[in-house]
Amino acid sequence: MRMVDLIEKKRDGLELTKEEIGFVIKGYTEGSIPDYQMSAFAMAVYFKNMTDEERAALTLAMVESGDQINLSGIKGIKVDKHSTGGVGDTTTLVLAPLVASVGVPVAKMSGRGLGHTGGTIDKLESVRGFSVEMSSNKFIELVNNNKVAVVGQSGNLTPADKKLYALRDVTATVNSIPLIASSIMSKKIASGADAIVLDVKTGAGAFMKELRQAEELAKAMVDIGNNLGRNTIAIISDMSQPLGFAIGNALEVKEAIETLKGNGPQDLLELCIALGSHMVVLAGQSNTLDEAKQLLENAIKSGKALETFKTFLSAQGGDSSVVDDVSKLPTAKYKIDVLAKQSGYISNIIADKIGVAAMILGAGRATKDSNIDLAVGIELRKKIGDYVEEGEALVTLHSNKENIGDCINRVYESYTTSTEKINNPTLIYKEIR
Repeated sequence: MRMVDLIEKKRDGLELTKEEIGFVIKGYTEGSIPDYQMSAFAMAVYFKNMTDEERAALTLAMVESGDQINLSGIKGIKVDKHSTGGVGDTTTLVLAPLVASVGVPVAKMSGRGLGHTGGTIDKLESVRGFSVEMSSNKFIELVNNNKVAVVGQSGNLTPADKKLYALRDVTATVNSIPLIASSIMSKKIASGADAIVLDVKTGAGAFMKELRQAEELAKAMVDIGNNLGRNTIAIISDMSQPLGFAIGNALEVKEAIETLKGNGPQDLLELCIALGSHMVVLAGQSNTLDEAKQLLENAIKSGKALETFKTFLSAQGGDSSVVDDVSKLPTAKYKIDVLAKQSGYISNIIADKIGVAAMILGAGRATKDSNIDLAVGIELRKKIGDYVEEGEALVTLHSNKENIGDCINRVYESYTTSTEKINNPTLIYKEIR
């Protein structure tokens, strides 16, 4: 088998076999296939696409290129949730303890984030003492005892995906549905999940700006998951404006705590209930989505979800007293309100510009070596559909810097007002099964 023949075959729009795709991924991972040939292959896929069978084969080959996590020691059906990212996406912090509180085992492997804010681990490390460093046996023990634990991702999980992603980034082949879908799903499958719930974002703050693109990606990932024996569904949700009110690590932990108390932002709560309901059904803890929704709402009302969050934090060395006293979370030195220049209804918020403003404050990483400030971020005071008076706060900036003119300018560039009342954006567009 020769790589040049496989490049030619895909260039001409022909379907590759599972064995041929395995040859490509194995050779590239081991170094026998050079970057220039893999670049040509990625471009051929970009233009000629892949069948459902090819996508599943590509995903499985990337899974088999490195470690695979064995979660068979955890009792019950393990359901993983993945979000394609966005601004102020606090869902995992709420979902993990919420669904665990009704009996669904949540064995979450997370990473540190690049971009607007930190990843799930960064956010959780806003809680003093919290640690994700543990043995596999300890991880399984915590999930069996408490139904929830979060651990850092394995250093050798899907190495083929890491190599291919870096190559796509410099060869203009990032925006390829089969390559995006296989990249995401390979990590989920290698992480040992029995079933997967996907939150695919669309809008200005999402990777997929258009609903049509988000639907195509969601369907591709659902098909891959189901073809590889993982019960998979996707929800397409809005990211035309930030989710919730908080953007920033400690700020998002605080918002998650409020949501678990039943006092959080309505959009964040609604999305968490929707995603969580699917997780509960896939885990076999409920027969219908309506029944699952009721279970989750009752867990919040009874305080059971909040207690599960406390147990989760303390089991991993964290100071769980922050749940009752959020002032123990890292706090920024300055709080600066950005005031509206005119009265009107908020008609648009460009989510990714708000996210960049948060990163400028230090809430996120521009590169993997960037330092992150867990205390800083942005708190939205007005969202789409709200009325704002001239001189009223649009956002509050939490900063440890005094010179933040660039950040303030980006906030103003993000907000648009109208004299007419604007309807709130649709939060959940559709489900893909």
